[in-house]
Parts: sequence; C-alpha cells; structure tokens
Amino acid sequence: MHSFARRLAGSVVLLWLVLTLTFVLLRSAPGDPVALLVAPGASADEISRTRTSLGLDAPLPVQYARWAGGVLKGDLGTSFARQLPVTQVIGEALPVTLALSAASLLLTFIIGVTVGAWQARRRGTWKDVVATVATTTVYAAPSFWLALALVALFTVGAARWGFPSWLRLPAFGVRDPRGEPTSIAAVADLARHATLPIVTLTAIGAAGVARYARSVAVDLLRMRWVTVATAKGVPERGVLSRHVLANALPPLLVLLALALPGVLAGSVFVETVFAWPGMGSLLTTAIAARDYPVVLGVTVAYAALVIVANLAADLMLPVVDPRRRS
Repeated sequence: MHSFARRLAGSVVLLWLVLTLTFVLLRSAPGDPVALLVAPGASADEISRTRTSLGLDAPLPVQYARWAGGVLKGDLGTSFARQLPVTQVIGEALPVTLALSAASLLLTFIIGVTVGAWQARRRGTWKDVVATVATTTVYAAPSFWLALALVALFTVGAARWGFPSWLRLPAFGVRDPRGEPTSIAAVADLARHATLPIVTLTAIGAAGVARYARSVAVDLLRMRWVTVATAKGVPERGVLSRHVLANALPPLLVLLALALPGVLAGSVFVETVFAWPGMGSLLTTAIAARDYPVVLGVTVAYAALVIVANLAADLMLPVVDPRRRS
C-alpha cells in the first residue's frame, strides 16, 4: 500500500510537470491566437479587447496561476475558437478516441501474442525469419504512411482495379452522411469506416508486440522446467498455455500499459488522415488555431490516461504474478 501511495504521488507530480512544460512551450511557440480570432484589418482597440477577454494580457506567471487554479477545480477553461467549455469539447471527442484505441489495443495483443507464440514454436526456421522481417518492417513504418498506403490500396486502388464491393473501404469520416443514423446498416457502415483506422493502429502495434512476445516465449521455452514438462509427455499446447503463457503474462501486462502511449500518439495521425472527430483531430486543429485551453485540456486527458494505465498495470501485476505479492 505504501509503495502504491508513493507511485500515485509520483504520478501526480509527473502529470503536473508535463502540464507545466506544455503550458510554457505553448506560450513560447510563435504565433498569436488573437490574430487568428479577430477580423482582418481589426483596429488596435479591438485586438486589445480580444486579448483582454481571453486573459492573454496578463503576465505569464499570472496566466499560469489562473489556469492551474482552474485545473485544480476541474475547470479546463474555455476554447478560444469555439467559445465552449474545454470539458464539453473534449467530452465530444474522447469517446471516439477511446473506442478506436480500445479496439486497436485489444486486437494488437490478440494478434501480436498469437504471432509471437507461433514464431517461438518455429524459431530458427524460414517461417520465423520471414515473419520477423515482416513484423520489423511493419513496426518501423510511420503510422501516417501506412494509413495513406491503405487508402491508396483499399479506396483508390480498389475502385480503379475493380475489387469486390466489400474490399472498397471508405477513407474518411465515421459514417456515410447519407445513411440511416440508427439501424443494422448504420452499424455495418460504421464498421466499414472504422476498418482502415483500426487496421493501421493494430498492424504497427501487433508487429511490436509479436517481436516482444516471441523473445519472451523463446526464453521461456529454454527453461529447464519447460524441458521437464515436455519430457513428461505434457502436450505442446499444454506447455504453451500452462507454463509459457502463464509466465509470459506479467511482462506482457507491463507491455500493455507501455503500448497505450503509442496507440494514443498513433491515433493523432490516424484520426487526422481519416478525418475522425476524435482527440487526435481535435489536438491538431487546436494547435493550428493556437487554441491554448484545448491543447492543454487534451494534454491533461492523454497524460491522465497513460498514468492511470500504468498504475492499473502495477495493481494487476501481483494478481497475475504471485511472486510479487510480498
């Protein structure tokens, strides 16, 4: 309990350091948000009034104190561009990113662990070598490049080369605006629109997990107790499930927590490429508009998600690994 309390306190300090650094970097970046809000040719008085209404006329320490005080009260401020509470703006975008990230993370580990275990059983063979080259290549591919490649293949190329209709996947948006808002057809349309974004995030994540899972499984398969179990006639599937997978679960659980930042970072590019109205698109739009409160609010949400995931992994480790319960 004391160890968890120390981790929790350290996480809160880390979160505040990240937010403070983001605040300073935003204010230090070139560009004036007021210039993007006032009409062209606005007078000096209009610019001054706008700056005052946004609270940008105060010294930087005063702006930081106001913002920090609001965050401690649960108030993330008001969007410069939309004139809406930041909590409302994030509340509209967060479910989209959470759904996209959750689906991608689940598939990442199902596919990654399966491929890694398959490679470990065939370690040293040509199949293992081919799979290693493939996973390394996909893992090294930037998410935005892979997204554009999938659009070129399954959207533009599918129409040009006469692919079947089920392979002609939409490239932009969450659903067809001409479709019905609620029906089985709407769910199918949502699934079609979600296929390319989820495949993009899953492919890169699963490739990384597969490489790690293979390494862990190979090391475990070389352990003496695995050799003894095999010598006693335990079937290969039983060795993999009861001995290898059970002992590989703790490091894979840690990897799950560490993979979340990568999925969230990748979602920024993926949502931008596929025009999904999630946190990634919101962040890029807010940065371009110099919408400081929204950028800081998204940073709060992202940092909190990552820290909570790491704390959850710390709590789950003693459950899956009895050696850590002491």
